[in-house]
Amino acid sequence: MHSAASSPAPGWLVEPDDANDLVRAVWPASASRDETGALVLGGVSATDIVHRHGTPVLVIDESEVRGRAGALRAAFESAASAHGTSARVYYAGKALLSTEIVRWVMDEGLNLDVCTGGELEVALAAGADAARLGFHGNNKSVAELARAVEAGVGTVIVDSAIEIERLAAITSRSGAVQRVMLRVNSGVHAETHDFLATAHEDQKFGFPLADAPAAVARIREIPGLNFTGLHCHIGSQIFGVAGFRESASRLLDLHEELLADGDIPQLNLGGGFGIAYTRVDDPTPIAQLAEGIVAAVAEGCAARGIPVPALSFEPGRAVVGNAGVTLYEVGTIKDVTLDAGRRRYVSVDGGMSDNARTALYGAQYSARLASRSGAEAAVLVRVVGRHCESGDIVVDHEYLPGDVTPGDLLAVPATGAYCAPLSSNYNHVPRPPIIAVRDGASRVIVRGESMRDLLARDAGIDL
Repeated sequence: MHSAASSPAPGWLVEPDDANDLVRAVWPASASRDETGALVLGGVSATDIVHRHGTPVLVIDESEVRGRAGALRAAFESAASAHGTSARVYYAGKALLSTEIVRWVMDEGLNLDVCTGGELEVALAAGADAARLGFHGNNKSVAELARAVEAGVGTVIVDSAIEIERLAAITSRSGAVQRVMLRVNSGVHAETHDFLATAHEDQKFGFPLADAPAAVARIREIPGLNFTGLHCHIGSQIFGVAGFRESASRLLDLHEELLADGDIPQLNLGGGFGIAYTRVDDPTPIAQLAEGIVAAVAEGCAARGIPVPALSFEPGRAVVGNAGVTLYEVGTIKDVTLDAGRRRYVSVDGGMSDNARTALYGAQYSARLASRSGAEAAVLVRVVGRHCESGDIVVDHEYLPGDVTPGDLLAVPATGAYCAPLSSNYNHVPRPPIIAVRDGASRVIVRGESMRDLLARDAGIDL
């Protein structure tokens, strides 16, 4: 074991007894090692996946996605039923979206949340029932709103006064009636990174609580709009229910006030449920989370003497985050001597172009050898990418076997959410494919880019 005086490791990082172990909370349930020590996902070995698809590659365990989607739906429906109401779960497509993933989550009974015209088109291309879609976004264009109304999107979550007037004009021309919810800021700032918190006052989303009554009054006077309720999202990667309870209490004060002028059948409390990225993360179990949040709403309604509305929630990361594992090949290794000890830099053939979260948020990840089990004792490493940025860090702090070497495959778990959607072509690096695994088989669900794909957008050449 390394002491704090001799190691640059942060205090939260736990040196494992076995640097080849797979912490259950971080990895898909199917993750294991075969007789050679290679990582196996969905019944397919990492070496086989890389042999067929190369590196980097994002591997998504289909059964894990389906299982988590079904568990979320069952937990919230059960909790709502116990308190005399109903609940719908929307998958937040911004976490990871493709036509196949749309089909998986909707097969498991989830609705779908989109926030751009592009995400809407993916959902429709997948054959999604538009009535089961919610459309978010702080700057929806007139064309995007018109497309949503034309397609029959179930609910548009209104984010500004300008958007109300845009929808008024669109529905007046088309004769449609569009269901809308109003996004409000409850003022509750979840315990999370500032860039991930979305309900404090100084940010771009939604209406302050004080401005909401006037916005709702305007919606209610427009013949083409049907106001169905309030929406709030307090942040992301949240553990515990305290923030949700406080936000619900503030929303119910407004909900009660608005009931004086008409029915409000729904209340959407958003998502942001946290997952485990490292062995020290301890996310709240979904059943406990569902019961705690729904109970808070039911208790708040009882105290105010008002009916419990139908509830809806929008998890994304909690569905796909731990279902994803990114595989890389190790390229170079170098040891650096620091005042506090030594650190080994392990460079891989991807980086911030396929996972920008470490650079954006200081996100923490785990890593393990994937092509074999290491034989030597653990050493402190920093896994870095191939890009021309000192901040191109994939895993900031981790322990790997001391015999990690060029050519090894490295696996980074919990990359199913917000990695592929944030990917880029920085330094003209092609974006990797997304591969689904299930029952011992793998298949491409999003094709990787080739150098020809990159050059195809350059108008200076003729391919």
